[in-house]
Amino acid sequence: MMDLSNILDMLKNPQALQAQAQEMQKKISAIHATGQAGGGMVKITLSGTMELLECYISPELSEFKDIPLLQDLIRAAHHNAAEKVKEAIQNEFAGSFGGLGPGMPFGNLPGSVV
Repeated sequence: MMDLSNILDMLKNPQALQAQAQEMQKKISAIHATGQAGGGMVKITLSGTMELLECYISPELSEFKDIPLLQDLIRAAHHNAAEKVKEAIQNEFAGSFGGLGPGMPFGNLPGSVV
């Protein structure tokens, strides 16, 4: 659990803090999560930085005429993937910020409070 004295110690050593931040970014970039919708007919894979890595649309949908429904499936798959990325990041760094409490800003982490 991180308390105020630990935070102050970290701020006294900016090089170590920067190295830790770079390591966190490396770990976040390595995270990949796939979300799906329509029973797997649409799949979206995102990186930990929320970069779109893959977009799969089943060949069964190639002649699909209901474009608004297809758009909804894509949005739903993207949302599902984004939630999985956020969960993976929270799991990866659960102990890192335990003492700061909910709602604290964590920089540019996807899903973080700014």
